[in-house]
Amino acid sequence: MENKKERTFFGQPHGLSTLFFTEFWERFSYYGMRAILLFYMMDKVSNHGLAYSQKTATSVMAIYGSLVYMSSVIGGFVSDRILGSRKTVFWGGVLIMFGHIALSFPAGSFALWISIALIVIGTGLLKPNVSEMVGTLYTKDDVRRDSGFSIFVMGINFGSLLAPIIVGNLGQKVNYHLGFSIAAIGMFFGLMQYYFGGKKDLSEASLHPTDPITASEKWPLIRKILYFIVAAIIVFGIMGLMGALNVNNVIIVISTLGIAIPIFYFGMMLTSSKTTKVERSRVWAYVPLFIASVLFWMIEEQGSVVLALFASQQTNLNLGFMKIEPSNFQTLNPLFIILYTPFFAWLWMKLGKRQPSTPSKFSYGLFFAGLSFVVMVIPITLFGTSAKVSPLWLVLSWLIVEIGEMLISPVGLSATTKLAPKAFQSQMMSMWFLGDAAAQAINAQLVKLYTPATEARYYGIIGIVTIIFGAILLFMVPRIKKLMEGVN
Repeated sequence: MENKKERTFFGQPHGLSTLFFTEFWERFSYYGMRAILLFYMMDKVSNHGLAYSQKTATSVMAIYGSLVYMSSVIGGFVSDRILGSRKTVFWGGVLIMFGHIALSFPAGSFALWISIALIVIGTGLLKPNVSEMVGTLYTKDDVRRDSGFSIFVMGINFGSLLAPIIVGNLGQKVNYHLGFSIAAIGMFFGLMQYYFGGKKDLSEASLHPTDPITASEKWPLIRKILYFIVAAIIVFGIMGLMGALNVNNVIIVISTLGIAIPIFYFGMMLTSSKTTKVERSRVWAYVPLFIASVLFWMIEEQGSVVLALFASQQTNLNLGFMKIEPSNFQTLNPLFIILYTPFFAWLWMKLGKRQPSTPSKFSYGLFFAGLSFVVMVIPITLFGTSAKVSPLWLVLSWLIVEIGEMLISPVGLSATTKLAPKAFQSQMMSMWFLGDAAAQAINAQLVKLYTPATEARYYGIIGIVTIIFGAILLFMVPRIKKLMEGVN
C-alpha cells in the first residue's frame, strides 16, 4: 500500500511550521522586553524609568534571565507528569502575555516584580516543551534532525531580530510602557498561531503526559511543595528579621539556587530506578556538555547586560546619517544567527554521518565564545574607557560569538532530546535550559565586578577561561562518545 506523501516545511515535518512561528512570537515578546528593560530600570523617574543603580539593574537583568530558565524545571515536570506538552505550552503563553501587560502600565517597581513573576513561570512552562516537541517530530536516526533544530532556532531569531528594532525604538524614543505593550501583543499572536496550528500539525500524544502522576504520588508531591514554600518563608523571614531582606541579598539566594538545582536534577536522574544502565551512561556523557553550555551562556547572555552598557556608555551612536539607540544592538545576536543558519543547516545535511561529533562541536563553540570576549579587550586597551569607540567593535564581538552559538545551541537542543532517559524527556530538556539558568545565576554576581577600572580584565579572564575549557573538552571527546552509547 502506497504511503501518503508527507507534508513538509522546508523539507522538514510540517509540525515544525507551527512550533517555528510559536517561538517566533514568544521570542519577539521576550527579547523586545529585554531590549529596553535594563535602560528602563536605570533611567530617571522623570523619563518614566525606575532610577535603579547600574549594579542593581545589571544584577536584576541577569537573575531575571536565570529565573526564566530555572523555571523550565516546573514546565518539564508539569508536561511529563500532569498536562502533556501541548497544554503546558499554551498556558505558559497566557502567563507571559499577562506579564507583558503588567509592564505596560506605569505602576513602578510593583509592576516590574509582578511582570517578572508571570513571565518567569510562563516561560518555564512554554520554552522547554516547545523544544521537546520539535524532537518528537523526528525518529532518533533521522538525519534531518540537527538541520530541523537549526531551522527552529532561526524562527526564534527572526522574532528576536525584529523585537529590538520595533520595541526598542518605541520604548526608548517614545515611551517604555508603549514598548512593553507591543511585546504583549506579540505574545497574543503567538498564542493564536499555536492554538490553531497545533490542532492540525501536532500529534495526539502531545496532549497527554508521558509519565502521568499516580494517585499515590499526589500527596507526597503536595507535601514537597509545601515544604519548599515553608522553607522560602523561613529563609526570607530570617533575612527580614536581620535587616538583610533587600534586592541584592535576594539575588544571592536565587544565584545559589540556580547552581544547586541542576546538580540536584543530575543526581535524581542518575539514581532513579526509571533510568536504565544505557540511559545512565548517556546522562554522564551529558555532564561535560552541560558544563560547556554554562560557560557559553555566561558569555552569550551578557550581550543584554555588559555589552548593552558598553553600547550605551562607550559606543559612538551617531552614524552621521542617523542616530541609533543602544537597544538596537540587541538585533546583532539574531541577525548573525539568521545569516549563519542556512549555511550550518546545509553543512550538517551535506556532511551527514561525517559531521563532527556533538562534543567536538561544543569544544569549537567554546573557542569562538571565548574569543568574542577577548576581542573586547582591544578597544579598551587602545582608547581607554572614557572614549566613544566605533560600533564595529560590538559588531565583531557578536559576529564571533554567534558562530559559537550555531555550534552549541541547536546542537545542544538536539543532543538533549537524544540523550534523555525516556521517563525524563521534558525534564531533560529542562536541564538544557538550566545550563542557561546557572550561567546567568553566576553572571548576577559577576556583573557587579564590571566597572571602568576592571573592564579589560573582566572580558579577558572570562574569555580565556572559556577557551581553555574548550581545549580540555576536545581532549575528552573520545571518552564522551563512548559514554553516549551509540548516540552521535
